[in-house]
Amino acid sequence: MKFTKLTALALSTAICAPMAFAADMADEMTIVSWGGAYSNSQQKAYHEPYMEKTGVSIINDESSAEAVAKLRAMNEAGNVTWDVVDVVAADAMRLCDEGLAMEIDPDTQLAPAPDGTSAADDFGDLLVSECFIPQIVYSTTFGYRTDLVGDTPPTSVCDVFDLEAYPGKRALEKRPINNMEWALLCDGVPKAEVYDVLETAEGQERALAKLDTIKDSVVWWSAGADTPQLLADGEVVMGSTYNGRLFSVIEEQDQPVAMLWDAQVFDLDGWIIPAGLSEERKARALDYIYFATDTQRLADQAKYISYGPARQSSAPLVGKHEELGIDMAPHMPTDPENAKNTFLYNYEFWADYRDDIDAKFQAWLAK
Repeated sequence: MKFTKLTALALSTAICAPMAFAADMADEMTIVSWGGAYSNSQQKAYHEPYMEKTGVSIINDESSAEAVAKLRAMNEAGNVTWDVVDVVAADAMRLCDEGLAMEIDPDTQLAPAPDGTSAADDFGDLLVSECFIPQIVYSTTFGYRTDLVGDTPPTSVCDVFDLEAYPGKRALEKRPINNMEWALLCDGVPKAEVYDVLETAEGQERALAKLDTIKDSVVWWSAGADTPQLLADGEVVMGSTYNGRLFSVIEEQDQPVAMLWDAQVFDLDGWIIPAGLSEERKARALDYIYFATDTQRLADQAKYISYGPARQSSAPLVGKHEELGIDMAPHMPTDPENAKNTFLYNYEFWADYRDDIDAKFQAWLAK
């Protein structure tokens, strides 16, 4: 990373946050995320405490699903209007490779753990990109209506493809990620070979052929809130979404829905700071990131949603749900009982192949 005097000022602001530098930081910022229960958890754990501490005004934008395309367009237009953006790890890699996200030095721009452990060591292997600040470990998995599956609830992800045993509509995300992997797993490809098969044209066609077997019974979703609503309304018998969304519909809304943890796909979500910000906005973004990704703040988010904090030092601080009073640890995707058969998302694969496979997947959808 190339340091300048202004960068040094931003760093000192982020690290020390002295009030003397307040005039050098923007007093308003736009933070982009995914909406729903997830954005609410950020609002409670990060945004509200930060606004109270600093007086800054935070504007919420729920465009994370389109972050890559929108940041490309903003950069091309020379008008970047976002200050901090929540993205999945693979998208962070793409943005970093394209120069659309700034690099972060974890040991100077992120808070150490309470015992002095460096941020780099505390986050460990989850620092998968120089531009990415991990926030949570989550999974994409399936929920199902307990009253619509008969006397034998589904236990395998491959039950999603069994229309005879479990008739009815399914909800799947309108993108290839996860769907292609599940299709290959349920077409007999060993877990360790899925990405080797998927990088070939023949493997991609094989995955789409498997998805063809249920295509007429699929409701395609784009927003994380879609599947929980479809399940709550009884419009689908099972559907994929983020585990935190399912936690909300099950525990908070008390709907007749249960989790299918089998072959849940682990992924990371976290922050990037867009490239091209003014020095004042960059300083504010760095200050926010330093605050929002410290040990306590990441543990605090788990009070509101069942996503595992990305810092090792945060895990022992995870306690009960702020409103429900239930222990949150058993609802985490990383809980040993839930993680008996997980599928590890390959960030590098999707960073390299996303655009090509996206195009093929959308063409298949249009048939």
